[in-house]
Amino acid sequence: MNDKKNILLITDVVGVGNLTTTVMLPILTYMGFPTCSLPTSLVSNNFGYGRYAMLDTSGYLEQTFPIWEDAGFNFSAVMTGFIPTARQTGLIRQFCAGQAAKGAFIFVDPIMADLGEMYHGLPAETVDNMRNMLGVSDLCFPNYTEACYLTGTSYHKEGVSGKEAFEMVDRIRDLGSKSVIITSMKVDGIPAVAGFDIKSGDHFIINYEELPFFFAGTGDIFSAILAGHLLSGEGLQQSTRKAIEGVYKLIELNKDEKDPYNGIAIGKYLDIL
Repeated sequence: MNDKKNILLITDVVGVGNLTTTVMLPILTYMGFPTCSLPTSLVSNNFGYGRYAMLDTSGYLEQTFPIWEDAGFNFSAVMTGFIPTARQTGLIRQFCAGQAAKGAFIFVDPIMADLGEMYHGLPAETVDNMRNMLGVSDLCFPNYTEACYLTGTSYHKEGVSGKEAFEMVDRIRDLGSKSVIITSMKVDGIPAVAGFDIKSGDHFIINYEELPFFFAGTGDIFSAILAGHLLSGEGLQQSTRKAIEGVYKLIELNKDEKDPYNGIAIGKYLDIL
């Protein structure tokens, strides 16, 4: 089934908080994909708690990539997430370009912002770093705030029109990504995902019901579910719908949890995905 498609996650590892690698790896493994990980940084806890410690792993990446090249390690798909420095961006972009040349599908999640603001403590260069990653991206999926930063567009809490949503999608495509979806938007006042699928050549908007609860890491859960369905041969719109439905179910099941920054303990819920 999916046993021949292996996935590499290149993103941070967080000590306290169910997000990034901690939630993505079990979801993708459960969906049948052998999944490896390469940490871009070790982070003590979710940024939402305020103070945090971070260990940059750039030196480790510099040593790892040549070893993998010599060993002939290749991947069916590479998923990139949080990248803390310009130095790492160059290393990872080069690695992804090499894997893409061998047939890998490259997913880029430009993790850097939400709710109209950059994540606490991230340098301004992060925006340029994420823009640079789009040149190797088969599918990029920023949230609305990240899309605003990538395109230099003003953030509007009330959302955008359908025309404006598609214009933003196309501006991200102009930066290099073949397909694009923008999550956590309001389009004409309704929660929505807006996108473009290079395979069908279609723009699309998918509306959804938004629950009045916040949990850290739901974007990472969305990414993993989306990638799993897409790599199983389903279309981008169908995969996006299934990812939306999966996140909705998980938020509903966890709505009484007291610490939203700790995210969702995904191991208890894999069977509903």
